[in-house]
Amino acid sequence: MSDPITRIGTAAAPAPAGHYAQATAWRDLVFVSGQLAPRPDGTHTADQPFAAQARQALANLLAILAEAGSGPERILRVTAYIVGVAHWPEFNRVYAEMLGEARPARTVVPVPELHHGYLVEVEAIAACDA
Repeated sequence: MSDPITRIGTAAAPAPAGHYAQATAWRDLVFVSGQLAPRPDGTHTADQPFAAQARQALANLLAILAEAGSGPERILRVTAYIVGVAHWPEFNRVYAEMLGEARPARTVVPVPELHHGYLVEVEAIAACDA
């Protein structure tokens, strides 16, 4: 019999707006779905500056990781989608602030636009408590 896949969900991050889980866990890995920057209550922050959106998106991601028994120090890989290369230095600053000493593998992908007018989306793979 194969190991079950666990769906992870927390009220500390926005509820999924489509047919997906906030994250799924398998064995000792957790896969966090792309997180935009709405607040946990679902109110949008797309009108906020880039740094505020990046901070909220990363806070959403970290809240989901905490629910899965993980945290910044256990992140293996992050993919970030940012609208425009000009936001890259600011993303680096907020990312370092939010992740502290953690330095997971990372890819930043500049894109022309994101859903609901957001400027940043982040997803991650991390180790978690099995």
